[in-house]
Amino acid sequence: MHGWIILDKPLGLGSTQGVSAVKRALRQGGYGKCKVGHGGTLDPLATGVLPIAIGEATKLAGRLLDSDKAYEFTIRFGEQTDTLDAEGQVIATSNVRPELGSVAELLNRFTGSIAQVPPIYSALKVDGSRAYDLAREGKEVSLATRDISIHSLAVLGWLEYAEDENGIQEVTLTAHVSKGTYIRSLARDIALALGTVGHVIMLRRTKAGPFDLSHAISLDKLDASAKARTLEHLFLPLRAGLDDIPALSLTPDQAGALRQGRVLAGIAVDDGPYFACADTVPVALVEVSHGEVRVVRGFNL
Repeated sequence: MHGWIILDKPLGLGSTQGVSAVKRALRQGGYGKCKVGHGGTLDPLATGVLPIAIGEATKLAGRLLDSDKAYEFTIRFGEQTDTLDAEGQVIATSNVRPELGSVAELLNRFTGSIAQVPPIYSALKVDGSRAYDLAREGKEVSLATRDISIHSLAVLGWLEYAEDENGIQEVTLTAHVSKGTYIRSLARDIALALGTVGHVIMLRRTKAGPFDLSHAISLDKLDASAKARTLEHLFLPLRAGLDDIPALSLTPDQAGALRQGRVLAGIAVDDGPYFACADTVPVALVEVSHGEVRVVRGFNL
């Protein structure tokens, strides 16, 4: 059992709870013990794509942490909370409500490379402690600005908002972003740029690296498949986590050399990362430079 199960994480479930749900399903289905991990934290108040790596695929979970993500999220204007989402306490209010046209015009300012201050309620570490732990203790938290990339940002349909005589109360946006981007901070900054305040009331991850909602299954389907002992039908192969990387076919001798940690020389392919296979068996994630092949992550298969 080496590959991926992609959960459509429901509201209220933490990422580690998602991992536990897959572990339980594997035990219930009689699949035996194996390593299980997730490919990127998703807040309990968020829903959507949560990749769960199983077996040797856990060696690739770190690549998903570095991958781009896509989200749909709704900003409610007029109140800012300490957590920047619906879970927190209101810390600022404003009677200003933007017009939808002004929202659409503003989004270009938040597209491309921008600087962002993460939320104080985040898992980032400050002097060895999690920022959210310090914030919950009432301590002052100061986080450094970080550079991120917003590849695209748009209003999700012109009818996805609520409006009164003062302007719009809520707007739903889509965003395709780089690693390290906090959507809650993005919503905060958009509201401030519009002359008001706001917070996220809905957040759904629609894509994480190569995985999107078309790959995702519900917890109910996971449970049903475990009871029927058909979890393998939900599995995506280990290769699915590397669909952006070309394959490199190896001879048995070359595969054996890489498994021993040796460097292959004289390989006539372009420089860059490759997914090395012997026939259909994954051998390693490798890096090719000037005809030499070195192992980045080896697979014990």
